[in-house]
Amino acid sequence: MLDALIGRRLANREQGEQKIGWIAGVPAMGLDGLGSSSYGPEAALTILMPLGAASLAWIGWVIAPIVALLAVLYFSYRQTILAYPSNGGAYTVAKENLGPMASLLAAAALMIDYVLNVAVGISAGVGALTSSVPGLQPWTLELCLGILAVVAIANLRGTREAGWLFALPTYLFLLCFLGLIGWGLVQMVASGGHPHPVIAPPPLGHTMEAAGLWLLMHAFASGCTAMTGVEAVSNGVGAFKEPVVRNAHATLTVICVSLGLLLAGIAAVAHGYGLGAMDQTAAAYQSVLSQLAGAVAGRGVIYYVAMASLLAVLCLSANTSFVGFPRICRLVALDDYLPRGFAVADRRLVFSVGVIFLTVTAGGLLVAFGGITDHLIPLFAIGAFLTFTVSQVGMVAHWRQQQGRNAGRLAINALGAVTTFFALLVIGAAKFVEGAWIVVLAVPATIAILLLIRRYYDRLGRGMAATVPFALDDVDRPTVLVAYEERNRMTDRALQFAMTLSPDVLAVHLLRLSGPEQEEEIARLHDAFERDIAQPVAARGLTPPRLVQIPAPYREIEGPVLELVERIDEATPGRAVAILIPELALNHWWERLLHGRRAQRLRAALVAHAGPRLMIITSPWRRGLTP
Repeated sequence: MLDALIGRRLANREQGEQKIGWIAGVPAMGLDGLGSSSYGPEAALTILMPLGAASLAWIGWVIAPIVALLAVLYFSYRQTILAYPSNGGAYTVAKENLGPMASLLAAAALMIDYVLNVAVGISAGVGALTSSVPGLQPWTLELCLGILAVVAIANLRGTREAGWLFALPTYLFLLCFLGLIGWGLVQMVASGGHPHPVIAPPPLGHTMEAAGLWLLMHAFASGCTAMTGVEAVSNGVGAFKEPVVRNAHATLTVICVSLGLLLAGIAAVAHGYGLGAMDQTAAAYQSVLSQLAGAVAGRGVIYYVAMASLLAVLCLSANTSFVGFPRICRLVALDDYLPRGFAVADRRLVFSVGVIFLTVTAGGLLVAFGGITDHLIPLFAIGAFLTFTVSQVGMVAHWRQQQGRNAGRLAINALGAVTTFFALLVIGAAKFVEGAWIVVLAVPATIAILLLIRRYYDRLGRGMAATVPFALDDVDRPTVLVAYEERNRMTDRALQFAMTLSPDVLAVHLLRLSGPEQEEEIARLHDAFERDIAQPVAARGLTPPRLVQIPAPYREIEGPVLELVERIDEATPGRAVAILIPELALNHWWERLLHGRRAQRLRAALVAHAGPRLMIITSPWRRGLTP
């Protein structure tokens, strides 16, 4: 069943086959940026709603600096990929050029932004769906969570398969909306700037206030959410096949050029056709791209194909995070700032711990905010632009350290650092009271957690470090205790192995563990042990194991055993004690319902209370295994 869901297990040698080229790289890493072309301009128009019809006159002035900033980031990240062809993410760049705290700042911001990207992308996709099928609006949250599960499962199968799976909707989206924008622009030129929409968009509201600097800055901040996926290619360079740099550059170029055309085209067509933002919670809600497709092409086949591709791209835009998040978590985990499970590849050579963690946290956000894009947008973009800034500053430091003629490269990254930092200030100021303060607090909180995890691993490493030469001073054989409930093939095998370790073997039986027992039952167990085990061993001239029956008045396992270990340790100071626990190996999940967990409970309790001279051994027994 697992093979059918996420695919067969892959060998390490197959890792190269999982690498992707630029054609699969665009859907694998570009869906966030391409999908954000829908909710970025719409978020800006939402802020401009108080201007009414006058908002259309200002949308171009808001989108123009965003496109210019996109161009700066494009050239900056091309250089980052060239300088770091193995992994050019902000974390690596900051760690090597700015130090560990700067790298943690980049990692925390990037991880938070990836989680938000999943929630925003999926909620925007469902918003596009409910625009086309209003009857589904009451099921917004359920649809969001269902799509999240589908994207997560696709990525558990691997980046390569997810990229090819999402390629058709990605390129169909580009074909549809670049075609609609192009035809809309042709109609605008042909009509002298006053085209006649096939389906008239909803009328814009009355002017409630005049355009001010603060309102325009606020609109710019919201529109910048359209650039949150630009860094994904540099963060995921390791996913590309050879030639790595060429494939990464081609992927980045297609993403940035397409995104720039979409942003500029949407702003132009919105101005020409009178398209504005609407309240997403309203019953008659229409997204800006839904209005655009209807105005240019009507509500025919083209409209529904375009909206279907938009829905797919928006919902699947979370894939960018599912590619990038596990990889950044792996790098952070390799430096011991995250649990080491984040750095372990699973059966499909995927870092599944990161995928699952991202799924759970994004799902929690969707539930908390009801799956409504407008509620999530204020939290968005701060993490991305903080990451942009740290990465660009790191690249400036990188070029300063390099020998040779790097003035031009340094100037490009310096321009990127200045512009992204300015944009970060604008976004932070404009969105702070709307909820961005949550991200402002979440970033240092995340850094604190990362530092605590590193502190734990540092302490563990110091405690486990071998500081003296390896010695064999303690050569006495240990006292071996064998957990003994009754005689069977499993306990026979355990006792036989224990006798190879030491002549001092104790079979430990807890009395009345299942409740009050009759004295004759206790005596019967003792007599059977002496007759069937101790006497035959002694007859062969060997030291026989001894049966030790200790009371368990409260039917607990670990307490009496630990007390026995203490008594033995006091009687034989300096001598090791080994506890051998026979355990039945179960073949099927349903067998767990038919057996208790005494062996696991005992082992866990002993591990938690083990002293320096206590050893714990598990002796598994499987049906069909001969002693």
